[in-house]
Amino acid sequence: MSDRTLATAPPAAATPHVDAGDEGYSKDLKSRHINMIAIGGAIGTGLFLGAGGRLAGAGPSLAIAYAVCGVFAFFVVRALGELVLYRPSSGAFVSYAREFMGEKGAYTAGWLYFLNWSTTTVADITAAATYAHFWAMFSDVPQWILALIALSVVLAANLISVRYFGEMEFWFSIVKVAALVSFMLVGIYLIATSHPIDGHTPGLGSITDNGGLFPSGVLPMLLVVQGVVFAYASVELCGVAAGETENPEKIMPKAINSIMWRVGVFYVGSVVLLALLLPYTAYSADQSPFVTVFDKLGVPGAAGIMNLVVLTAALSSLNSGLYSTGRILRSMAMSGSAPRFTARMNKGKVPYGGVLFTAAFGVAGVALNYFVPSNAFEIVLNLASIGILGTWAMVMICSLFFWRRAKAGLVSRPSYRLPWAPYTQLVTLAFLVTVLVLMWCDGGVGRTTVMFLPLIAAALVGGWYLVRGRVAELAAAAQAPAVTAPATDEDAR
Repeated sequence: MSDRTLATAPPAAATPHVDAGDEGYSKDLKSRHINMIAIGGAIGTGLFLGAGGRLAGAGPSLAIAYAVCGVFAFFVVRALGELVLYRPSSGAFVSYAREFMGEKGAYTAGWLYFLNWSTTTVADITAAATYAHFWAMFSDVPQWILALIALSVVLAANLISVRYFGEMEFWFSIVKVAALVSFMLVGIYLIATSHPIDGHTPGLGSITDNGGLFPSGVLPMLLVVQGVVFAYASVELCGVAAGETENPEKIMPKAINSIMWRVGVFYVGSVVLLALLLPYTAYSADQSPFVTVFDKLGVPGAAGIMNLVVLTAALSSLNSGLYSTGRILRSMAMSGSAPRFTARMNKGKVPYGGVLFTAAFGVAGVALNYFVPSNAFEIVLNLASIGILGTWAMVMICSLFFWRRAKAGLVSRPSYRLPWAPYTQLVTLAFLVTVLVLMWCDGGVGRTTVMFLPLIAAALVGGWYLVRGRVAELAAAAQAPAVTAPATDEDAR
């Protein structure tokens, strides 16, 4: 009997759920890869580029927004971690949605995740092109060309094997962490010595003399929350990578638990230092705030080095997005809810069909950079936020169904659990709804994005009617050898 099933469970529940999309992968990701992937997922474009514009809008209170959103991001990844310890899967929450909510749930979770990463891909190549313009040698190169180059390079690297992906993310994360630690050490030194930066003396006066913690009121801080959520978009990546990891039971808890202090140190700590070093009005949306500090500090080459680091962060995020969507799409394709070709794998055991499908949407981002280069990042960031909110909501809903089954004695929860269930899931879901309301209240691109929700819902419904026949056919074929099959919560309803 499975150690995940209680002795009192009915016979039908004794067989663990098996996802066809988990077959064919290599187990080449090691502990060091997973730990650094978890770090890399918590340090990305949203911090390195997005923090500049948000500091300019919300002021030092941005640190509060990062802290609050970080807590809910931790709840999401902790819930996913519990599911991973229950049953590791490269399909991650799509596979869990299939088990607990049926194929409709898996279909919805998968395509919301694809919306997240396909638009994040556009944000990443846009960020990479924006960073490249920092150097004079690229200043005359059109932004769309730089975006296309970034997409091409990362796509080529992603198609080799998961081992190469793991090594790339390992070193990308090393670079990002080293850069942030170096920045924080330099920042602390500048504050401690009151060393002037572009004629300004860093310290608490940078905040108190420029409107305080809320220079424009509390509302701007609330309105930037949807952008802050985007900064945590990759925290679930380690859950996807668990399906290609040896001994995830030992590796995953440590990697997930460390996310909380990383959020506190790297996100909240960095924003606090940025606010202390310069007045919030010194930052802007078109330049990384870290580059702004070193640029104004006047250290030869320092701004260029930091800009190279944040360029690395954008490419790392792009690499992660292609990796994760490739695995998610394959899980969906094996059940009939994604195009057939996205299930194909190459000799390196990489689901290249799904990777290429996501990259195709990146090409659409190249076009966006051609037509509206100044607004491309903000447009796709808001669309990505919708996908992120949907993905996080599906993770918490799956966690709720899992908790309910455990209470009914159908499965047993692992020792590594989401604390305070089911209240944690419910509070997190309420927070996600609140973010949607804030996006609407923000007006502009945020409100337009929320207005897309009916279209997204209609597309999901229409798509389901297109694929449901094939989904039913494959499900029937998979269940044919079995006498009975465990019912999903959807079937129970």
